[in-house]
Amino acid sequence: MNDFGNKQVAALPKHLRQYIVEQHYGHYTPVDQAVWRYVMQQNYAYLKDVAYYPYIPGLKAAGLMIERIPRLQEMNDALGKIGWGAVTVDGFIPPAAFMEYQAYRVLVIAADIRQLKHIEYTPAPDIIHESAGHAPIIADPDYHQYLSYFGTIGAKAMYSAQDHELYEAIRALSILKEMPDADPEEIKKAEEQVAFYQQNMGEPSEMALLSRLHWWTVEYGLIGTLENPKIYGAGLLSSIGESATCMQPGVKKLWYTANAVNYAYDITQPQQQLFVTPTFQNLIGVLEDFANKMSFRIGGSYGLQRALESGNTCTVVYSSGLQVSGTLSSFMPDAYIQFTGPVALAVDDKQLAGHDKDHHKDGYGSPIGKYEIFQAGDQTELKFESGITVRGKIKKQLPQLITFTNCTVTNADGKTLFAPDWGDYDMAVGDNIISVYSGAADKDTFEEIGYRPKTTTYHPTYSNDQINLHRLYQQVRNCREEKTGHERLARVFEQLYQNFPDDWLCALDILELLDQQEPLAITVATYLKTKAASYPKLMKLIIDGLTVINRNSFNPDAFRLS
Repeated sequence: MNDFGNKQVAALPKHLRQYIVEQHYGHYTPVDQAVWRYVMQQNYAYLKDVAYYPYIPGLKAAGLMIERIPRLQEMNDALGKIGWGAVTVDGFIPPAAFMEYQAYRVLVIAADIRQLKHIEYTPAPDIIHESAGHAPIIADPDYHQYLSYFGTIGAKAMYSAQDHELYEAIRALSILKEMPDADPEEIKKAEEQVAFYQQNMGEPSEMALLSRLHWWTVEYGLIGTLENPKIYGAGLLSSIGESATCMQPGVKKLWYTANAVNYAYDITQPQQQLFVTPTFQNLIGVLEDFANKMSFRIGGSYGLQRALESGNTCTVVYSSGLQVSGTLSSFMPDAYIQFTGPVALAVDDKQLAGHDKDHHKDGYGSPIGKYEIFQAGDQTELKFESGITVRGKIKKQLPQLITFTNCTVTNADGKTLFAPDWGDYDMAVGDNIISVYSGAADKDTFEEIGYRPKTTTYHPTYSNDQINLHRLYQQVRNCREEKTGHERLARVFEQLYQNFPDDWLCALDILELLDQQEPLAITVATYLKTKAASYPKLMKLIIDGLTVINRNSFNPDAFRLS
């Protein structure tokens, strides 16, 4: 794996590296580059007034520039200076993995970029959202502390089967919406599927609730005052449509408190309300209050019940430090836990030798609590306060684990929980359960291949007409970069006019390179204004583009890496 010379990327464990894909920079088309440039121009022109103040210098600190899509190496060179890194992935990855990347201080960036028709906003993660949205604010020390801490908390959150179903439905919808010729009926069905899962989640899991806090801060957060907030959420910073509309009075502004967890969200719709934090330290305070109510901090019967409801791999931690990872199938409060196989045992997040999934492939059960010891020859009897009795010969003993041979385990009613002919019995030591959290303790041995999405993102193949359009965009780009060849622009515009009447962005790029008083500029401007008047869906995009050109309010040199 290429770690780009970045310490944070190099430190990623195996179970997270499986989601990484190559950026394949050469796959970005000239149209993709123009989409990036348009969005960044609009962001610079508008966000310099409404974004949280580190955003503009933060672009440069993150290795970003207006003129072209960033290369992953450039981002890692820049982010490494502030203790972060970046990798590219295939669209939405599972929430637990996303959180864990944050804990390792690595930005997850979707390798793809939105289509021109979704230039204002896309429900799918793309390189604009992830890099131009998330990366610039990381330069703020309080914010990147929050982001990393959120990842640490989120990686331990209990999730449910319904969470997985919703994740897959959202991922499928986002992929479908990015397909150029998607069937409207298929999109409608996918939207209905997302709505169904959202409405039938049952009691929200810890992950579902944490996702809300993440949404209302990292994705759609505002900072400052209710009367004059500034944008810091990546979803707003990367949406040239919603970054403007969110400031309108119709979008309610509420103070960000623990109450935000009660507000669900819909990724396909503009937000009805947004939350304003006075400081980034307040975000950490709200997160800390929420974390204090989570299973990994409460443990006990509360945590065990959450693990049982989850039905997924989780880790139960005894007071001795023993970590039992697997799928909990039942428990007797303050008495006994029972897992179905496979199960692994660990201490300090490192698997104990001889206690891997193969050794405990059929499950694992053990008592909890204090006990009295009775010795008769080589036979040892442990009587727990709960009424559980363990009888057998001690074969091996660790501070966290006692292994018996010829062992019988019974409960207070005399029911056999373990019989001698089942093999050696590995009994956990611990007065109580101090923590219960999602996932395995030693993930790289337990989860060699973690959960993988059922779908893959759409990668287009281009028709001859589309390839010809790309060539026109490239010619305009060459004129800009080489600062020569402007005499070719008239021919390029003529071909656009004759062969690609639906396109508007290339014409804007041409206009930007012209003296506004020359005849071709007047012709192109008139063409664009006519198109804006004829196509309401394009009106704002074209008018905003013309406004930036007329104000000449952007300075690309400010974004060039030194």
